[in-house]
Amino acid sequence: MDELIAPQQCGKGWYLALMAPNIKGPAYAWLDPSRLYCNQQALQDCVEDLIHPFQNDAIDLVAGIDAMGFVLGAAIAHHLGTGFLALRKEGHLCVATRSTAYSDYTGRQKVLEIRQDVIRAGLRVLLVDQWVETGGTMKAAVKLIEQEGGTVAGIAAICIEDTSGGRQIKEQYKCSTCVPDFLQPQFNNKYLESFKAFAT
Repeated sequence: MDELIAPQQCGKGWYLALMAPNIKGPAYAWLDPSRLYCNQQALQDCVEDLIHPFQNDAIDLVAGIDAMGFVLGAAIAHHLGTGFLALRKEGHLCVATRSTAYSDYTGRQKVLEIRQDVIRAGLRVLLVDQWVETGGTMKAAVKLIEQEGGTVAGIAAICIEDTSGGRQIKEQYKCSTCVPDFLQPQFNNKYLESFKAFAT
């Protein structure tokens, strides 16, 4: 599939087939979701699918998680007409911050930071990341928002995998993903049928 051209027939989640498989081994995520951002229609449809469940909800601010959550988060904030807050990895914010340690999908220990001059009590925040695998990064983001007094209005990601952490997040918060139910088993097994197109 040409990454810059949308097909004439676009079913729900059609753009998921644009995502490329990992060819660089276990140090990397098992696929590259960012390839779909190169296609204007794919990016637009992805954003609209993610915000659809929140259309009638009160959302004051969108927060995106470093780094690929910045792409979707900023696009969603623009669509909703809200501001955008970047949650950064340690050492990238030059203002007063609150931080929390977490373990990401690779098992590596990292630190996530939030600036302390934006979130206030009762502020409703939509958290956005590109992907939720083990849930460690998203749980750290939730913790930071709630410690600052904000309320997590929801969580949006292209996919929330059916892991222990992913299930906990879905049970505790209103969530939005792009993956139709019939495709979820492929995502849980970390292999998409659409990968076959990349082998030819």
